[in-house]
Amino acid sequence: MAEAAIPNPIARDIREGRRLPELLCPAGSYRALEAAIDGGADAVYMGGVAFNARINAKNFTPEELKRGIELAHSYGAKVYIAANTLIYDRELDGFLRAAEYAYLCGADALIVADIGAACEIKRRIPIELHASTQLSGHNAYASEELARAGFSRMVLARETGREDIKRFVDTSVLEAEVFVHGALCVCHSGQCLFSSLVGGRSGNRGECAQPCRLPYRGRGGKQEYPLSLKDLSLAEHIPELCALGISSLKIEGRMKSPEYVRDVTRIWRRLLDERRAASGEDMKELEAVFSRGGFTDGYFTGRIGSRMLGVRSEAAKQVTRELTPFEGIKRKIPIKMQMSVLKDTPVSLTVSLYGGSRSVTVQGDVPQAARTAPIDEATVKRSLLKLGDTPYVAETVEIKLDGGLMLPVSALNALRRRAIEALGSENGHERKPIGSWDKSFRQPMEKRGRMRSAMFYEPREIPESAYGFFDIIYTPLEKYIGNTNGVAFPPVIFDSERQEIKQMLEEAKRMGAEHVLVGNLGHTDLAKESGLRLHGDLRLNICNGASAAFLEELGFEDYILSPELTSAQIRDIGGKSLTCVFGRVPLMVTEKCIGKEIGGCKTCESGRAVLTDRKGIKFPVLRAYRHRSIIFNSVPFYMADRADVLAKNGITMQHFIFTTESAEEAAAVIDAYKKRIPPTDSAKVKRIK
Repeated sequence: MAEAAIPNPIARDIREGRRLPELLCPAGSYRALEAAIDGGADAVYMGGVAFNARINAKNFTPEELKRGIELAHSYGAKVYIAANTLIYDRELDGFLRAAEYAYLCGADALIVADIGAACEIKRRIPIELHASTQLSGHNAYASEELARAGFSRMVLARETGREDIKRFVDTSVLEAEVFVHGALCVCHSGQCLFSSLVGGRSGNRGECAQPCRLPYRGRGGKQEYPLSLKDLSLAEHIPELCALGISSLKIEGRMKSPEYVRDVTRIWRRLLDERRAASGEDMKELEAVFSRGGFTDGYFTGRIGSRMLGVRSEAAKQVTRELTPFEGIKRKIPIKMQMSVLKDTPVSLTVSLYGGSRSVTVQGDVPQAARTAPIDEATVKRSLLKLGDTPYVAETVEIKLDGGLMLPVSALNALRRRAIEALGSENGHERKPIGSWDKSFRQPMEKRGRMRSAMFYEPREIPESAYGFFDIIYTPLEKYIGNTNGVAFPPVIFDSERQEIKQMLEEAKRMGAEHVLVGNLGHTDLAKESGLRLHGDLRLNICNGASAAFLEELGFEDYILSPELTSAQIRDIGGKSLTCVFGRVPLMVTEKCIGKEIGGCKTCESGRAVLTDRKGIKFPVLRAYRHRSIIFNSVPFYMADRADVLAKNGITMQHFIFTTESAEEAAAVIDAYKKRIPPTDSAKVKRIK
């Protein structure tokens, strides 16, 4: 039986060998953009001075953005603008104006992380949208929801293995973009609140302080680096990446130097063009540019373990310092020039890129009969070859010339300049300003009622008083024992895990579950198929009314807002939104088992694993479905004595999280909220601002 055709035509061409995947490279500054172009990038991604997930990179001023896009296009490279942070309601208009500016400058696509903001862009601006990895896309069904929202490409989670990448390409209408080289976050992208809730610098807002690179106390009190991963490199898998049909291969590094960008791009360009896997020598060359004790391909191959950990040595730093300084673009693009100077016919010049991807023809005046010295072929050729500081070099020049004609050299030069400018422009397409637009952004239709829900990570530690206090009680699906009316999906469900989850859902429903807490767009189909009532988890990162409206349209009855929001921002969103008013918020979900690293297998299995930082602060680590880990905050949100603040901001739908609490401790929390009791130590709790 013949294999079904994969739905994305670009992926199909790549898989069948008719084209190569796009090589997508980082540009954290104008100089790095030049370096990416010099190295041979097919496309670059860069950010403006706001609304991008690398806000501490140098980034691009408005003038540099326009100039940078023009430069990239002149070399035939596409430009994607990173607009991949969460957006608050009062920022939406400014965000859309920044998106419009990128569109007017000629950007080929926007990389977006906020689903509500993406919907608002799609209503107003005719530009391609790519779903950032910050949207936590890790399975094929996510792409269906993203396609409905207007996306044409999804950046897959870095943790996605080869088989799940293949399933995605086999079934998704969206292009697949996959990280293939560079730094790895230990937390699933879009699911990290560590820097935000502990240090006040939000990774979801482009300000990550990288707590994963810090030492933590390991077994025996030794300072170790259980969260610091080696850099990713899939250079040894290039033929397989092509065979999978991945549309775009992404190199990480908007915080990296131009030298890093140039050299890594150059090596990957060479390997891709030769369609071969990196040799040992190639890998050493990449390692010399930047590494943390070598590279890892653990997520791609499924070899997930301690060997993935790594830190940057002083010796490696010294090697990087000795890289040849980047001195500007030296690369030239070969072109073909065809000149026609014929009697009684307007002069014409056709300039084409090799391979025929782009070609332009410009015309001049009809040449006159020569009175004295007619123009000759050598003069025409000499004029055409004056390409100076343009990105082009003429590989072939063809001239058709009738004798006895006169054509000023100035006219030849003007024709050449016009042709080169047209070749480097956006195919003559003029983008017009959108103008004024309706500033009444989409808002949820439903209104807040009064309800309480709770998540108990340990179903055997639910006190009797909880059943009368909470309307819905969730426990992890994989731990469900039938003593609550709700289940919570695992944070991550790869396509290869879906069948097992479906069976768990069927069993949970048989045992009495009525509600399901969903934390990823790619899990909504499973929830709907189960017949359980849909509720949105805080992992959906809802930060504005437009995102809330999107969830309503998907069939969610309510949704927990992002714990990064202030009480005023919570008030602005409204809708049937819940706010986390008690509990340790999950800071990270890791594909790699952290519990084993810091306490061994028995400690991990017991649920007593603790991550201890340099100051002695302890973060509980619980084991999740498929041996993933969830790291929780060291202190809980606590608002029992702040009922006035909650009421003032309309926070009448409230969510509680119980992690390490015993049934007795959970009962005490419920009693405290009934009686509005202050915390025993205000320094050991976190407040909603």
